[in-house]
Amino acid sequence: MNHSIYSADRSTHLKIVVVALVAGIAVAGLGITARSVSDDGLTQTARVIKAGKPVVITSSNASLVR
Repeated sequence: MNHSIYSADRSTHLKIVVVALVAGIAVAGLGITARSVSDDGLTQTARVIKAGKPVVITSSNASLVR
């Protein structure tokens, strides 16, 4: 038994690639399933907020004349 990935034969490399691919598909499927279960049918919408009049905030009580 050789413990180095560099000197492993072709079938060992193929097994590693297949296991990684299956694990990636499983994680992606689990993520998609978890997202769709917690969705509850609520959709997100973007709200538009219009700017109001400008406000000046100061720490003194003096009035500003322009």
